[in-house]
Amino acid sequence: MNSVDSRLLSLGVRVPDIMVPKEGTDLSKWAVVACDQYTSQPEYWQSAASYVGDSPSTLKLIYPECYLEEPEPQKRIDEINRTMDSYVDSGLFRTYEHSFFLVRRSCAHRKDRWGLIVALDLERYSWEKDSRSLIRATEGTILSRIPPRKAIRKDAVLELPHIMVLINDRKGAVIEALAEKTEALEQVYDTPLMAGGGQITAWAVSSEDDIRGVADALQDLYDALNPDNRLLFAMGDGNHSFATAKSCWEDIRQNLSEEQRQSHPARFCLVELENIFSPGLEFEPIHRVLFNTRTADVVYELSKECSAYTMTACDDLEGVLSGLAPDPERQTIGLCDENGFCLLELEKPKSSLAAGSMQAVIDRMTSGGRVKVDYIHGTDVTSRLGQKPGNVGVFLPDVSKDTFFDSIVRDGALPRKTFSMGEAQEKRYYMEARRIR
Repeated sequence: MNSVDSRLLSLGVRVPDIMVPKEGTDLSKWAVVACDQYTSQPEYWQSAASYVGDSPSTLKLIYPECYLEEPEPQKRIDEINRTMDSYVDSGLFRTYEHSFFLVRRSCAHRKDRWGLIVALDLERYSWEKDSRSLIRATEGTILSRIPPRKAIRKDAVLELPHIMVLINDRKGAVIEALAEKTEALEQVYDTPLMAGGGQITAWAVSSEDDIRGVADALQDLYDALNPDNRLLFAMGDGNHSFATAKSCWEDIRQNLSEEQRQSHPARFCLVELENIFSPGLEFEPIHRVLFNTRTADVVYELSKECSAYTMTACDDLEGVLSGLAPDPERQTIGLCDENGFCLLELEKPKSSLAAGSMQAVIDRMTSGGRVKVDYIHGTDVTSRLGQKPGNVGVFLPDVSKDTFFDSIVRDGALPRKTFSMGEAQEKRYYMEARRIR
């Protein structure tokens, strides 16, 4: 291992060997949006399957979460593993050894979003709320979501990540510096993405000078951190997938020597780094839909989370959204059902965030099993589902980028499902792969 690689490893980073389909593969059918999207819309995944047909596709290598409760899930998992093995054995992939990927995502009505594909060290990560690890969960981790994902990963030969990890880089020294020199880099792919996903382009970052530049920039970020509580990498999207990789690695490492642990591929996980201050990266609140309940019941439970509340009827969705406030001194939550929309303003709430107040309510209401919840990306979908009989849609305010890292360092992980980076179709699509055994 050379000195630059050693320095990167000390920062929790490894330069990976990245696999992508060979030229001639239809990448618009290969790439599929993250498995935890459209969980209440199986028609989306049915449409994707129809579009893909018999073509090679990551759709055949993942387990969309809308199907997790189907009978005999092991059948789907076994088929995923068989397909993965066949793709590898048939020579479908080409490998870019010892390379980062610089990626640009273009979506309608958004500025371009830039990222850097790297491998992060799972030994430097913790999902515990009060962790001081270099790589941290930013939201509460739902431990029950790990076992079904682990059943999929534990025998897989490849990982295909949709994970996006944030860095706090006001100067744009890590990713943006590379984005200024794409003409000098080898383009790996350039393809439209299915179902309104926009366009994605990637370049290989493999020269010694470029890799050293990334190491220098990350080192500068690290050196500027509080030595008593260094947070270099904050999970953005895909924390449960990263936590699953960590859990699998903890099982594997028990049977390895110390020397084997240093370089085993399962010790690392492929992610896309994103600069939180990138103008192309927009934070969106994650909304909720409650099933088998009434607005009156939700309001009653919310009343337990504050000293008093004010409830105001709204004419439509726009009325709710215009009334939501990120200010913790004026905590607001929007609701809708088949009868219309309203806005609640909570006085002296117990939680510092609206997401925290609402999550306490959800935890109580779903504990008996009758009331169900889904976490929704996008206000239109929340409104449509929330207005169906027996449902209640919940709208939450934005989260500030400027105070994001400081709040994690100060208060620990946010309430689970507090924020999202963009709408569902803007999420990361599966594209790159890496061998993990």
